[in-house]
Amino acid sequence: MDAETRPSADPLFRNDVLAGLAAPVRAVPARWLYDRRGSELFEAITGLPEYYLTRVETTLLEDHCGAVARIVGPGAAVIEFGSGASIKTRILLRAAEPPLYVPIDISGEFLRDAATALANEFPGLAIRPVEADFMQPIALPPEVRDRRRLGFFPGSTIGNMVASTAVDLLRAMKNSLGVGAHLLIGVDRIKDVDVLTRAYDDAAGVTAAFNLNLLDRINRELDADIPVDAFRHRAVWNDPMSRIEMHLEAMRDIAFTVDGADFEMKAGETIHTENSHKYGPRDARLLLRASGWGLVKEWTDPKDRYALILAEAEAVRHAP
Repeated sequence: MDAETRPSADPLFRNDVLAGLAAPVRAVPARWLYDRRGSELFEAITGLPEYYLTRVETTLLEDHCGAVARIVGPGAAVIEFGSGASIKTRILLRAAEPPLYVPIDISGEFLRDAATALANEFPGLAIRPVEADFMQPIALPPEVRDRRRLGFFPGSTIGNMVASTAVDLLRAMKNSLGVGAHLLIGVDRIKDVDVLTRAYDDAAGVTAAFNLNLLDRINRELDADIPVDAFRHRAVWNDPMSRIEMHLEAMRDIAFTVDGADFEMKAGETIHTENSHKYGPRDARLLLRASGWGLVKEWTDPKDRYALILAEAEAVRHAP
């Protein structure tokens, strides 16, 4: 692809990729998996039989969004962090009937298409999409300013972050939403390793395609020549860290160039692309408390596979 037809690369994407590939332990932040194609593949993943998270969380939302709406009260704006196709959001919107919905997503084209589809389903709902990386400070639309606020962070996306980053993010969400705001968050539980591994390495290979799409994106946007067919997707359980890890493993010795920089990888070496941390009940509550959120209500499925937690942003306390 020549310079005239190659998409303009996000400088943060370029920096993260070049730094990550040059690091002693190669890694690229998971947020870069979500270009348009990656977002489409992730939506396909959520419908796979192995991916229990979406089915369980959807049932919890259907059962308990009415209670969420009663607790939060009428007139609250719903702000969703990492909205994707906003599939599960529809359940919350029908229950809460908010006047305003603010979807935030890093994939701008995908975000706009999803917002258009949602506007057709909810003609009386004001929708203000924000194209942004929710890991960075976000300026919310001015219409949010004088309303109650309900943050929505489903899908156990919080599990993609190490604990310190998760706390930083939850604190940033609190700062964006303000004291007294609520946050409805999905958190995946620790469970049988085989169940966890299959959820991130499905038989149809959709998760593999999602992971490998990162290499296609690097080639397309950063003038790279990575031999994608030399890599395979790997999902492994890291018990000490209580997380599933996704890696791209080189199946043979390779050399390639990214944005003019040369790299080599030996067979068996990997690029670490994503974590999915799993939490016990007390772990999730501690994470929220450390970030300034107080537990309001928690719901789980009968098998305790997944938790839906409603929290409230608390004022800063200067004494125990």
